[in-house]
Amino acid sequence: MYNKSNKITLIISFFLITGSFSGCIEDNKDNTISKPLDQTYIKDSPSILPNWTDGFYHDYYNTIDLLNTFQIKYPELVNVFSIGTSVKGRNIWCIRITNENNNQHKFTCLIDGCIHGCEWEAGEACLYIAEYLLINFDYNSTTEKILNNSEIYIIPILNPDGRQSDYRYNDNGIDLNRNFGIDFGRLRGHAIPLGKLFGRIKIPYLRFEFLNKLFPKIPGFLTNSGRRPFSEPETKALRDFMYELNKKDFSFYVACHTAVHNFASPWSAFKPPFSISKQEEKIFDYVKNWIDDNSEYENTPLGYYASGTAADWCFKEFNIPSFTFEILSKDYEPGTGGGKHDNLVHWMKTTMPVFMYLFVNIENLKNWNTPDNNPILPDGIPPPPLS
Repeated sequence: MYNKSNKITLIISFFLITGSFSGCIEDNKDNTISKPLDQTYIKDSPSILPNWTDGFYHDYYNTIDLLNTFQIKYPELVNVFSIGTSVKGRNIWCIRITNENNNQHKFTCLIDGCIHGCEWEAGEACLYIAEYLLINFDYNSTTEKILNNSEIYIIPILNPDGRQSDYRYNDNGIDLNRNFGIDFGRLRGHAIPLGKLFGRIKIPYLRFEFLNKLFPKIPGFLTNSGRRPFSEPETKALRDFMYELNKKDFSFYVACHTAVHNFASPWSAFKPPFSISKQEEKIFDYVKNWIDDNSEYENTPLGYYASGTAADWCFKEFNIPSFTFEILSKDYEPGTGGGKHDNLVHWMKTTMPVFMYLFVNIENLKNWNTPDNNPILPDGIPPPPLS
């Protein structure tokens, strides 16, 4: 009897102790959350990062191959289509990512890259976040809810001719991010409305260092913005596609670039042609401050005037939060001849907090409400800065 009683006592004690210990772990988990989160975004499985390697970049044709792979592997999540063609007739490919089996009301967003063909990492970031969403849909509740609530449209290479030539401009020699119908063709906005001289001669840029020394308000470097707004097939295609998205709760837009190392809201050029409400200013500031606090990227102005940009035009035309995302750091700036393409995986990881934060706040952004949902990010995101 004595031995049997001891065994029963030990068994009961074991369950009491382990039950109490388990409860303490849950309490500790709750106590580590400094700010209440939307409980529907709690992670149920560790996130998987795309298995990329440094040194492999996706040119236009590699990008097509990867998009086709996504289409074949994830047919219920992916639709790949062209929004138009470039000067040389190359398709401008877009991927829509959403759960096709979920028919609830969804909000729409757009991310694009490589409007400047030499800014490779802008396009790579588009592909990286697309792959991340697809490989995690079946395993991660955050990603599942994003794709149930959203239609995410991603255009990795908006300037396919420029990407293939490693060239900032399109094949007409036009800076596409100066070709939109807002503050168009202004010298102080580093733009000049030339188009092709005699319809044949390309003049991508002009240098006026001597005038800049005499008249500091005149930039020493001007890019060709085209003869008129939307003169180029690439910008026409994006404009028309945005009008289509606006029929479906278009909620936010991000234009990816390199390499100023910041996240900026309108305006890139001059005084807005209409008043920006205090609520809109508050939301812009909230987003930029969140990104400054939770990623490697900074809440700073672009540092220069830029007329005719896609983000400015989108904000004016559709009154949705629109942003310019400058990936990398200034040491990598391709436009000044000092660009270098390395540490690809690191730079892709640095973009993850930005995109995931915007996705989990898509409805708030659409309604200009405070975007205070915090995404749960994979381990090691964001990565420590490069030394």
